Amino acid sequence: MPFMFLRETVQAYRERDPAARSNLEVLLCYPGLHAVLIHRLARAAWRAGFVTLGRFISHMGRFLTGIEIHPGARLGRRLVIDHGMGVVIGETAEIGDDVYIYHQVTLGGTSTETGKRHPTVGDNVIIGAGAKVLGAIRIGENARIGANAVVVAEVPPGTTVVGIPARPVERENRKPRFAPYGTPCDPCLDPLFHEIELLRGEVTALESRLRVRGDAEP
Repeated sequence: MPFMFLRETVQAYRERDPAARSNLEVLLCYPGLHAVLIHRLARAAWRAGFVTLGRFISHMGRFLTGIEIHPGARLGRRLVIDHGMGVVIGETAEIGDDVYIYHQVTLGGTSTETGKRHPTVGDNVIIGAGAKVLGAIRIGENARIGANAVVVAEVPPGTTVVGIPARPVERENRKPRFAPYGTPCDPCLDPLFHEIELLRGEVTALESRLRVRGDAEP
């Protein structure tokens, strides 16, 4: 089982990262993979009741990789953490299968109470660089979180969200597919861009009306 986990995770890196040219390169040079491997050790100690040992192993993983994963977090299969520096995954976070996370992502809590306080991320989700997903919310399957988005509410399956706070945008292709950094490349899909274009249209219409009124005056 451990060998199968390692093989399929390495393959996931090879399929999604064009910079990964060999299995050996992934094994030796990808801190995201190292962080997940260390997390498996930390979580095993945590679940066996060796809480301090689990936290210490997790702490060493952070020191070695720059990626902080609490041993209480639950990670799915084929998780890819690309670049990875600054990623923080909280204690009660749950991550599904085939999730892709970029650097500086935080899956954080918004409460000091015990119990569930971190996000649950569904299968095949992409979370772009710098995104903050906060609270005991659910990110649905095949969702896309744009770079630097701040997500504080549920995200339905198949939805792309961008901005602060994150808001949904339309995707032309509803079929699950890989979108680097989880961010739409078409600026017309950006809700802020859309609002600016609406304002620009209103200003143009007002200018036209004033021009016509000025020409009509004697």
